[in-house]
Amino acid sequence: MIYSFHAVLFNLANQYAANDMYTEALNTYQVITKDRMFNNSGRLRVNMGNIHYKMGQYNKAIKFYRMALDQVPNTHKSMRIKIMHNIGLVFVRMGQYSEACTSFEYIMQEEPNFKTGLDLVTAYYALGDKDKMKKGFLRLLECQLDIDDDEKYTSSSDDPHSNLILEVIRNDTLRKMERHMKQEAERSLLTAAKLISPVIEGTFSAGYNWCVDAIKNSQYADLANDLEINKAVMYLRQKNFKDAVETLKMFEKKETKIASTAATNLSFLYFLQNDTDMADKYAQMARDSNGYNDSALVNLGNCCFQRKDYEKAREHYVAALDIDASCVEALYNLALTNKKLGHFGEALDSLLKMHAIVRNYPPVVYQIASLYQLLRDYDQASEWYLQLLGLVPTDPHIHQRLGQIFDSEGDKQQAYQYYFDSYRYFPSNLEVIDWLGSYFIEHQVAEKAISYFERAALMQPDEPKWHLMVAACHRRSGNYQQALQTYKQINRRFPENVECLKLLIRLSSDLGLKEAAEYAQELKKVERTQEQRESRAASGSRPGSRRSSSRASRSGSATSGYEEAGILPPKSPGTRASAFSARSIPGSAISGRATRLSLNDLDENEPYITSNKEIDSSYVDPLGPLQERPKTSMRRKQDDDEFGDDDVGDDLLPE
Repeated sequence: MIYSFHAVLFNLANQYAANDMYTEALNTYQVITKDRMFNNSGRLRVNMGNIHYKMGQYNKAIKFYRMALDQVPNTHKSMRIKIMHNIGLVFVRMGQYSEACTSFEYIMQEEPNFKTGLDLVTAYYALGDKDKMKKGFLRLLECQLDIDDDEKYTSSSDDPHSNLILEVIRNDTLRKMERHMKQEAERSLLTAAKLISPVIEGTFSAGYNWCVDAIKNSQYADLANDLEINKAVMYLRQKNFKDAVETLKMFEKKETKIASTAATNLSFLYFLQNDTDMADKYAQMARDSNGYNDSALVNLGNCCFQRKDYEKAREHYVAALDIDASCVEALYNLALTNKKLGHFGEALDSLLKMHAIVRNYPPVVYQIASLYQLLRDYDQASEWYLQLLGLVPTDPHIHQRLGQIFDSEGDKQQAYQYYFDSYRYFPSNLEVIDWLGSYFIEHQVAEKAISYFERAALMQPDEPKWHLMVAACHRRSGNYQQALQTYKQINRRFPENVECLKLLIRLSSDLGLKEAAEYAQELKKVERTQEQRESRAASGSRPGSRRSSSRASRSGSATSGYEEAGILPPKSPGTRASAFSARSIPGSAISGRATRLSLNDLDENEPYITSNKEIDSSYVDPLGPLQERPKTSMRRKQDDDEFGDDDVGDDLLPE
C-alpha cells in the first residue's frame, strides 16, 4: 500500500514537470523524499535538480545533484557518472569552466565516453589552454566504441536461410543502436577537431594537420579523410580558394566515396570561380565515382544551366530527384529551369514541394508569387506577395510588384500605396518615380509630381526628358514664370532640344515676350542642322545595312523590362502616356517631333538667316490640353444693343 502511494505521487510529480508546473512538481517530490520508508530518494533528487536547472536556478541544481551523489551508493557507478556529468554541464552554464573540467576529468578517468570527452575539450577551449586541448583530444581518441565489426552482417554463404537471417538483423533495433553509437562517435571526434584546429597551432593549416595526424595514429584512421575535406571547406569559408582546391585534389586517387565527395566540392569551387568547363569535368568525375551522388548531378545541371542548355540541365535535376526526392537544391533549380523553358505549371509544382520542405524561405515564396503572376492568377500572386512581405517587409521590389498588380486591376489608390512604400524603401527606382509622377498628373496635382521628377533629373542629369517633365509640371500648376526659367535652363544645357525650343516659343508668345522671335530663329537653325545630319546619314546607309538595322533595334528597345521577362506590365496606357513613358518618347524628346522644313523648300544659295519661311512651332502637350479658365470678365457692350434706346414701359416697372 505504501509503495502504491509513492508510485502515485511519483507519477503526479512527473506529470507536473512535463506540463511545466515546476513548483507543484518540487512540492510533490519533497513529500516523497521526506518519507523515511522510501529508499530511493537519491534518484528523485536528480529529478529535482533537473527542474531547478530548467528554472535557471543553477546553484540549487548543483545542491540537489550533490545530495543525490551522496545518497546513491558506489555500486551504482553508471548513475553516479551521469550525476557528475550533470554537475559539469551546470558549471559550464554558469561559466565556471575549471570546476566543469574537474567533473569531466573524473568521468574520463572512471568511465570515458565520447559525449563527456567532447564536453571536456569544449571546456578546455573556453579556458584557452592549448596544451590541455591537445591532451583532451587525445583522450577522446582513446575512447572505445565497443561495436562489432560490420563484416558479421555480410553474407558469406549461399544458404538462403542464413542470408534471410542476416537481412533481418541488418536492420533490427540493435543494429540501429550500433549505427547511432558510431555516428555519435564520429560526430564528437570531427566536432572536437574542427573546434580546436584553428587555435592549437600558430596557423589554421598547422592545427588541422596536427588533428589529422592524431586521428591517423588512432583506431579511427578512416575519419582522417573526412577531416581533410572539412579542412577544404574551412578554406572555402575563408575565401582561400587556392588552398581549398589543392586540398581536395589530394583525394582524386582515393577510394570511391571519398573521391566522389572531393570531386563534388571541387566542382562547386570551380563553379563559384565561373570556370564552367572545370566544374563540369569534376562533376562528371564525382558522378562516375558514385552514381548515387545527387550533389554531383546538381552540379552538372548547374553547368548546363550556365551554358543555357536548359533541357540537359532539366534531365540532371530530375535524375538527382530520383536519387533523393527531398534534395532542395535540385527542386529549386528544376523550377528555375522549367520557368526558363516556359513550363510554368511544372515549375510551380516543384516550388510548392520545396515550400512544404523548407517553410517560409523568401526566394521560394517570391518565385511562387512570380509564377502565379505569369499564369495570370493575380489573386494568388498578390496573396503570395503579401506573405512574402511578412518575411521581408522592407523589400522595395515586392512593393512594386504588388503596385503593378493593383494598377492592372484598376485599384489606383492601393497601387499608389505600394508604389509609395517601394519609393520610401528605395527612392532610386526610375520606374517607380515615373509611376508616382504619372499618378499625381493624372489626378491633376502636378505640383506634387515635381519632387519625383526632380529626383529623376538628379539621377540622370544628362537626360532632358526629366527636366522637361519638371518644367511641364510647373506650367500645368500655373507657375508660368518658374516654367519659363526652367525651360531657359534646359535650353542652355541642351541647345539642340527641339521640344524645349517649341515650348519656349509658345510660352514666350503667351506671356508677350520679345524673346519668342529669337527662339524661333534658334529653332529654325536646329531643325536645319538636324535635317542635314539625317540627309548625310541617309545617303551613307543602305537598306538592310548594319546601321539601319541597329536603328530599327533601338526604336523597338523601349519595351518595358517586365514585358521582356514575361511579367505583367501596368495596364494603364493613359497613365503611362501622361507620365512621359519611354514607350511614347523617341530618343530624348517628350512628344512627337514637329514637322520640319524640307531641304527642297530651301534655296541653298540663299543665307539661312534671310529666309522668310514660316516656322512651324506647333506643339502638342503630352500631358493633354490645359483646363480652360473660367471666363469672369464682363462682356463688351455691343453697338447694336437690342434694348439700348428703348423706353421701359410702366407695366414693366416695379410697383
